[in-house]
Amino acid sequence: MRTRVLIAGLAAVGLVAGCAPAQNTPAAGGGDEKSGTVRVWLFDEANRAPKEAAVKEAIAEFKAAHSGVEVGVQWIPVEGRADKFSGAFNDPASAPDVAEFGNTDVSSYAATGALADLTGDLSSWKEGADVLPAVLETAKSGGKTYGLPWFTGIRALYYRTDLFAELGLKPPATLAELTETAKTIRARKPELYGISVGGKYTYAMLPFLWAHGGEIAKQDGDKWKSALDSEQAKAGVAAYANLLKADICPPEQCANLTGTQSITAFAGGKAGMAIGGDFNRKAVEAGQAKGKYAIIPIPGTEAGKIAPAFAGGNLLGVFNATKRKSLAVEFTQLLGGAKYQEKMYVAMGNLPTLGSVQQKLAASDPSVKPFVDTLTAGTKFVPATAAWSKIDAQNVLPTAIQQIATGGKDPAAALATASAEMNKAFG
Repeated sequence: MRTRVLIAGLAAVGLVAGCAPAQNTPAAGGGDEKSGTVRVWLFDEANRAPKEAAVKEAIAEFKAAHSGVEVGVQWIPVEGRADKFSGAFNDPASAPDVAEFGNTDVSSYAATGALADLTGDLSSWKEGADVLPAVLETAKSGGKTYGLPWFTGIRALYYRTDLFAELGLKPPATLAELTETAKTIRARKPELYGISVGGKYTYAMLPFLWAHGGEIAKQDGDKWKSALDSEQAKAGVAAYANLLKADICPPEQCANLTGTQSITAFAGGKAGMAIGGDFNRKAVEAGQAKGKYAIIPIPGTEAGKIAPAFAGGNLLGVFNATKRKSLAVEFTQLLGGAKYQEKMYVAMGNLPTLGSVQQKLAASDPSVKPFVDTLTAGTKFVPATAAWSKIDAQNVLPTAIQQIATGGKDPAAALATASAEMNKAFG
């Protein structure tokens, strides 16, 4: 069987990774009632108000077009999503009609049989052709589409323009230059991290792995196998782990940092650079770095190249158990359409998944361009298998990064252990 390397196009936030167990029995079938309440689950936010305002506007528009229809929204804490979704998978009567979930959860959620196949609905949707093909791939499992891509999350390199001017530095053009620039900042400004990175920040590491020619895993038929033991993968992971050193971001302070904590350090004026998403801009704007930073794509190993980025993202899906299938699909298409994707960008900074909306925003907001350029250059995804949720939950990759950063294991040994654990999960 021909081997396919994992280059599944665009990823988002991954922003979230699911932990719900797969069920063997598909959820009970629903119906197509034209009135009543459409039940919607959306993720809660630290600052929900702007998101909620956009959603309320969409609901008002939807109700105006559908007599006798209500829309009830339940806000789901991201941290508690696993139990919530697991309950819905096991008890279809408790399931919503529409739900927001992360694209890294697609395979594990689809395996339960609880999600509706939206392939035909998206194909016939008037805005369906505008969904970026690479983004659409992240909503698929087994060749079927299980969600409408609502937003995507691309990561790029944030840097302090005032600090770079003071130290006479230029934005790095390669990953090697990024490392040297980080060392220079730390040497001349020892109170700062050269770049704030974290041992638990998997999605900051992946561009290094991919830029060096490595892959997370390869698929042969319906089987996945870890590819972390390749020389390219070792070089890429080691290049990232080497940023967690005393002369850049000391491991005793940085080995346990998550992505959120890494960007918080930058926003708070404690670092010269950081790897952050388009979704982090509001946090940076609210911090000490406001007005003193710029963003560029994460560079590749050669000048002029852009490192492939992981892009998480969230989808709007429909449960098979819904008694209002048409209404559920129509609501996802309204909330996920161009009008409300743009409103969600204004509200939350979420990067749209519709090409026309992306281009419109990039033309009016220069800070969007590095993320769009990264997406255009090519992005990749995590293994499209339910096993990925288990691998992610077990912190297989963060553990390897931390072991290398702290000197507990060399790259070969750390990644050999990670590969063994991944292959066990793949089965």
